[in-house]
Amino acid sequence: MTNKSNKLMRNIGVQVVIAMLIGAAVGFMMGEDASIFAPLGTIFIHLIKMLVIPLVLVSIIAGAASLGDSPKAGKIGIGTFAFFILTSAAAVALALILGNLFQPGAGIDFSTQNSANLMTVTEEQGALPGVMDTFIGMIPTNVFESLTTGNILQILFFSIFLGIALTKVKPEGAKPIITALNALIDAFVWMINYVMIIAPIGVFGLMAESVGTFGFEALEVVFKLFILFVVAILIFGFVFFPALVQLFSRVSAKEFISKMKKPQVMALSTASSMATLPVTMETCEEELKVSKATASFVLPLGATINMSGNAIYYGLVAIFFAQMYGIDLTLATYAAIIFTSTLGAIGQAGVPGPSFLVVAVLLAAGIPIDGLPLLFALDRVFDMIRTSLNITGDAACALIMDKYADQPVKE
Repeated sequence: MTNKSNKLMRNIGVQVVIAMLIGAAVGFMMGEDASIFAPLGTIFIHLIKMLVIPLVLVSIIAGAASLGDSPKAGKIGIGTFAFFILTSAAAVALALILGNLFQPGAGIDFSTQNSANLMTVTEEQGALPGVMDTFIGMIPTNVFESLTTGNILQILFFSIFLGIALTKVKPEGAKPIITALNALIDAFVWMINYVMIIAPIGVFGLMAESVGTFGFEALEVVFKLFILFVVAILIFGFVFFPALVQLFSRVSAKEFISKMKKPQVMALSTASSMATLPVTMETCEEELKVSKATASFVLPLGATINMSGNAIYYGLVAIFFAQMYGIDLTLATYAAIIFTSTLGAIGQAGVPGPSFLVVAVLLAAGIPIDGLPLLFALDRVFDMIRTSLNITGDAACALIMDKYADQPVKE
């Protein structure tokens, strides 16, 4: 029993959960003074971010190079994008159903809360770029600038292009480059494992600052919305995605739920799909036995464009404010919410921060945006929870694509 307890305490996932609880308690007791612990979280996030951009670059190039000269490449590429779009749309639909069933915004008087405005929200913040602008924006004019500024979509575009190009040159020239890329990935994993040693300390700092700054008072106004949001996340994370894994991959739903605890806890604490990416990749490759080629391609892509948790948030917030303002939504407005939420979720960067894309969703449905400041104080809390679902979807996609890619291509 003692040996089992010692082994459990040495588990990094258990340590992170304990650190989260202690951090939340310290933040609650110290209030804003808990910000003195903020540097602990900042150091940890900076160490992770230091590794994420080069890891994404190298992983995508290596993954595309491994897949690019086989029929698997097209299957995995098309399948991955289809998975992300369809699951994001399903997430919004679930949010709209729950919102209509439980009416989270009914009976809330915004006028009594308006004086507590935390920031100004403008329509310009919700402007979504057009399809052509988005496509043009994905193409880097200077890849080194893209790496410096952390423009993930441009890095993805360049990496996929270069990875495919490596499959088109002479094998004797490309093979040592691909071998070197895989060696670099192993080196990054080694570095990440050592950074993870201080994860509990960093998570403690993040939680103490978050709870100390915002407290729990802000939850009172939107408590019903928050509970409904958590319910929707749990349904999607512990029922929907595991069911897809059970039906369409080689892994059981039970094993998937069990193995995903570590990256989910990391996502919950960092509120960043990109910061959690190294842990998600390690879990998928080492514990869920996803091939390195598939994981290297699907997971960095998912950390950038797969945001089903965000999609749930956008849908619920739209319903919440429509009910708060007494606006009856039509089929056309529901369609606008689903469409804008899906596109917005896919276009949301995998980093923490206030989600102004929800402004675009509200504007598309003709819902006033005046009440949004009610939610921004809690954005970090919402972000933590939805990020844990986002990376769960990434892993589910990697598992499904890994099996899907091995199926013979029909002539």
